[in-house]
Amino acid sequence: MAIFIDSSKLEEIEKYHKMGIIRGVTTNPTIMVQDGVSGGIKGIKGHCIKIAKMIEPLPVSVEVFSNERETMIEQAQEFSSWAQNINVKITIHGPNGELDNLEVINELETRHDVRVNVTAMMSAQQCFLAASAGATYVSLFCGRVNNMGYDSQEELTKTRELLEKFNLKSKIIAASTREVKNVVEWLLAGAHIVTVVPKFIEGMIIHPYSKETVQMFLDDGKKLTELLK
Repeated sequence: MAIFIDSSKLEEIEKYHKMGIIRGVTTNPTIMVQDGVSGGIKGIKGHCIKIAKMIEPLPVSVEVFSNERETMIEQAQEFSSWAQNINVKITIHGPNGELDNLEVINELETRHDVRVNVTAMMSAQQCFLAASAGATYVSLFCGRVNNMGYDSQEELTKTRELLEKFNLKSKIIAASTREVKNVVEWLLAGAHIVTVVPKFIEGMIIHPYSKETVQMFLDDGKKLTELLK
């Protein structure tokens, strides 16, 4: 799967999708507000449907707006009904450590046929439990793990080993990229997917020496063309 673009801007998603280098899209309320999505739930629905249609059958992750048990279930069912390729983000627990979320994740996956991306995780043990609950995706916030002084690559490797040892179906998403080199580092450490903001995708593509080399080829080609006249 490799790269999911972390954006809700249609023009950015379309740009990189046409290149054939993204394998999905991740969004959340913060991203949508920053990207200018308005109109309340109706506006969000219309926008998410556009994204889902643009990249189908590739997956789109859409986050619920509540941490109340019943509301999470209702929103998850509604959001996933907008398109077959929409999955739903649920955090590993509530803001004060509330423990309803794993039960919600298990219920959505096993009873309501909703694919869940469990987010806001900072450790292999959290990812292991989310995977055990049936999550389709487990998102380890690697940039934040590094910010806390821990080694995100070590947590990714442990998570991958646990999933394989216990035959768990979840795919590991490495999230919260901080620099271009994170992408390859985290994939090599065990992530199935890395969420990447557009500026870092561009940074992966463009290299100053590549630019210099391309210009040299063009200049030499121009000289050759002149000689052949």
